Amino acid sequence: MAHGKISPMEASWNIHEKFHIDEDLGFVLLNPLEDLPEKYAEWISIAKNLPELIECDKLRARVKEVPELSIDDLTGHKSQRLAHLALGYITMAYVWNKGGEDACEILPRNIAVPYCKLSEKLGLRPILAYADCVLANWKKKDPNGPLTYENMDILFFFPGDGCDKGFFLMSLLVEIAAASAIKQIPSLLDAVQQQDQAKCKNALSEITSCLFRVHEVFEEIHNHVDPDVFFNVLRIYLSGWKGSSLLPEGLLYEGVWDTPKQFSGGSAGQSSIFQCFDVLLGIQQEHGSAAEFLQEMRTYMPPAHRAFLESLGKGPSVRNFVLLEGDDVLRDIYNACVKALVSLRDYHLQIVTKYIVIPSIKKQTTKSKPEDSSEQSEPQNKGTGGTDLMTFLKSVRDTTKKYHLMED
Repeated sequence: MAHGKISPMEASWNIHEKFHIDEDLGFVLLNPLEDLPEKYAEWISIAKNLPELIECDKLRARVKEVPELSIDDLTGHKSQRLAHLALGYITMAYVWNKGGEDACEILPRNIAVPYCKLSEKLGLRPILAYADCVLANWKKKDPNGPLTYENMDILFFFPGDGCDKGFFLMSLLVEIAAASAIKQIPSLLDAVQQQDQAKCKNALSEITSCLFRVHEVFEEIHNHVDPDVFFNVLRIYLSGWKGSSLLPEGLLYEGVWDTPKQFSGGSAGQSSIFQCFDVLLGIQQEHGSAAEFLQEMRTYMPPAHRAFLESLGKGPSVRNFVLLEGDDVLRDIYNACVKALVSLRDYHLQIVTKYIVIPSIKKQTTKSKPEDSSEQSEPQNKGTGGTDLMTFLKSVRDTTKKYHLMED
């Protein structure tokens, strides 16, 4: 964008009101509700008791007993997000039940119809996505206490002895840690538009510091998530039905569509954070499956967050400004920001190795029965979003590295 052209993100831009981005929480939903009107009490009750219902093999029967409800009494955004979260949990539990070996190909209409209507109203997909299980799935134990792991909990649980609490809350805390960087974006774009080097340097430096803080928070996942439980129990409940060997045709939403539909499960690719910083720094995953996957994952984000990324992409180019200014210090500060993003992606690869690759190898080597080798199962290194996870993450990391600006 040429200097002087009006940016869609002026200094007066209010990120909370315009794009549903909170100054302190970033993309996280502020103070989610915990209860719905009495009419929807059965949805909440089932969602709160999933592990017990699955354990005693009563979940599917219980779900089928629920009346088909209208969503008309879900009047506020937070009520709708809570209902979408609860129905998402119920759907994943209904489909995968004991862990995938008895996967169900049809979601009954009493759940499918309100779930799909609500999804359409919210602009979300009818599957448990990152916007549900991370961004809208939390509460403080002490409402007046701090936003710390010890003072937080999730609203609903899958089987796995609380593994999902660790996984979802650590993802949430990473989101919150990134909020300070998001807050710098209007200032940075304003600096580029005004050709203010000093202001640009300061904003980029603040973002870099924040990305290092995000890295520190990310490291705490080891204290709260067990690799074997995540891989062998929780992962299946987060898996979608796109490219699934267990549901090759997808899931039939009874009473909504006549044919099965394929949707990706919750994935970090559905978080707006890292796509946000890619766009901001001018990093483009231009070719191949990685770029296509990231574009598709935007369709799983809340509409306001998608609009934010689109608006950001139309704003003034930080990278072009750094290139045109030709200032060595500015270039080094920009490069430090890119390097911090690369570091995060390197660390994500380490996490995937620990939580997916190594448990996968362990599972394969401990099989003892001959028939195990022919057992139908999901490809062990596939992400919950349906990608070949290591290949995808390495591609994204390597592309990010290429955007380091070389000295003249």
